[in-house]
Amino acid sequence: MKKNLLLTALLLLLAMFVVACGGGETEETESDTAITTETDDGEETAASDSTETTADSGEVVTIRYALWDSAQQPAYEQCAAAFTAANPGIVVLVEQAGWDDYWNTIQTGFVSGDAPDVFTDHLAKFPEFAVKEQIVDIQPFVERDSVDTGMYIEGLADLWVRQGKRYGLPKDWDTIAVVYNADMFAAAGIDPAITDTWTWNPQDGGTFEEVVAQLTLDANGNNGLSPDFDKENVVQYGFIHQGSGGFSGQTQWSHFAASNGFQFTDGPWTTKYYYDDPALAETLDWYVGLIEKGFAPPLADVTSLGSQQLVISGVGAMTTDGSWQIGNYVDNSSFAVGFGLLPVGPAGRKSMFNGLADSIYIGSEHVEEAWQWVKFAASPECANIVGDTGVVFPAIPSGVERTLAVREAAGVDVTAFTDQALDPDGTFLFPITDNGAEIAAIMDPTMDSIVLGEADAATALQAANEQVNALFDE
Repeated sequence: MKKNLLLTALLLLLAMFVVACGGGETEETESDTAITTETDDGEETAASDSTETTADSGEVVTIRYALWDSAQQPAYEQCAAAFTAANPGIVVLVEQAGWDDYWNTIQTGFVSGDAPDVFTDHLAKFPEFAVKEQIVDIQPFVERDSVDTGMYIEGLADLWVRQGKRYGLPKDWDTIAVVYNADMFAAAGIDPAITDTWTWNPQDGGTFEEVVAQLTLDANGNNGLSPDFDKENVVQYGFIHQGSGGFSGQTQWSHFAASNGFQFTDGPWTTKYYYDDPALAETLDWYVGLIEKGFAPPLADVTSLGSQQLVISGVGAMTTDGSWQIGNYVDNSSFAVGFGLLPVGPAGRKSMFNGLADSIYIGSEHVEEAWQWVKFAASPECANIVGDTGVVFPAIPSGVERTLAVREAAGVDVTAFTDQALDPDGTFLFPITDNGAEIAAIMDPTMDSIVLGEADAATALQAANEQVNALFDE
């Protein structure tokens, strides 16, 4: 009963949040039984309104489906098997590559004409693909097949609509929490219950930084609170940061900055960023300060070794990461893993809220079959398959319920992620605007320079913000 009440409350609050934050351009396209495709010269050609696919003729069609998260690959291979069982003429080949290689492959594929038929898309990426007409507007398919977008947590489907065109159906959602080594907490005499009440501020880091310091040890066994602490000979870091974070800082600094009053934009599809907000600059000054004090590793170590691996291998006591990484920590750590709430900042406790969807490559030779797979991958059947693996929180309520049940049965407390989502003031939306690639090209090196200690945060952010906002004047 308690679990069901939690789920119901979670879904209602998520719905309220996404509706409040996702009210961008929502003009509807006309419902039509024909699917139209615009050619390079601007002419529209109408495809047949028949739902017959190449597979119906007896020919087996292979759909290439790409994703970047190796943890989700087995779940979607199960979905692909279930899909093919119901559609024997369509085989889904699941391809996986790491984040950077993944997007390079997608972009190269667009240029060469060899992109996967379907690929997992991101809110930071799809606006550019939509503007360049590299992905298919699936709204006509949604209308033709009467897909009920109301089956998703309310508002999630609207995040994938731009100027009345739809470029994906939602698959999941996520929040950020603190991941910690419970054995290191115990050795330092720290009660994990502190994660329920700890605080943070950019001046002295609050009780959160006190815990970070207490968990940091030098070669002589001194922790970061000791006057004898040697920051040049650290053997255990109290905090493993996730890197410089680029333009969004999703798992890195966004939650600290938002809890200090920072906001990226005024909402989806707006045309002004606020990277020059002093609240962000002072947050980054504190963030870099952890490295300078010896409480966190240099950026080079995180970049070369990986933040997750540093935690899993016992180099550091805690980090901040997304709910999609729960299985990675639990399955690969030799110690007890705990998940705690983010610290409360001057503006409250805040987490970025995000979600994924699948998009269809405009150059696919099998758009109809690709659509059938996209529709299935975002269906209750697939959501339940994914939920039974516990790897993410699916976009459909029944899938969320299954994920919660799997983690509860395994004795893993993931309520830090769900409690964050339950807080009506505890989440903010991933920034969704045009010019994503150009913004990243400006902000990624800017953030690198700040975290490396090569640039003053306030000065660098002011200059970068002017460049970012100028993109919307072009």
